[in-house]
Amino acid sequence: MSESKKLTKRQAAVINDLFAGELEEAEVLEKHHVQWRQYERWLADGRFTEQLELRIAHAHRQSRMILAQCAASAAAKLVELTHCEKEETARKACLDIIAPPAPGGQNRQAADDPASDQAATPAAAAGLTPELAGRLLDALARNRQAPADNGSS
Repeated sequence: MSESKKLTKRQAAVINDLFAGELEEAEVLEKHHVQWRQYERWLADGRFTEQLELRIAHAHRQSRMILAQCAASAAAKLVELTHCEKEETARKACLDIIAPPAPGGQNRQAADDPASDQAATPAAAAGLTPELAGRLLDALARNRQAPADNGSS
């Protein structure tokens, strides 16, 4: 391959501005005086798309690291919410603890909608029967109402 793997300064500047997050795609192209047709040609160019894909992968990696760093505090907050005075909030927190969403963040709308099909609930998706999920929630509720007793187990 005799072609250079380097981008032009203009292409690099466009990619940098696309990931800076301050401007929309059309605004970035306008800022750098790039016509849509030219941009489409760049998108068909392997060098440009390779750099674009590398930046996208880097952004995804960064977001996964941020989520991993916050996972422990999010889990602690979720446990706190099981003791919430609002029963619906406590119920949803319990469901999230019993069957956390799959990696990639499934849509929680079905689980939040009591009229939705039961198979769409997190407990059902995790293989819990409605009876078992109910008993778990009941046990959590009783635990919440019982005074803390650290010595008798």
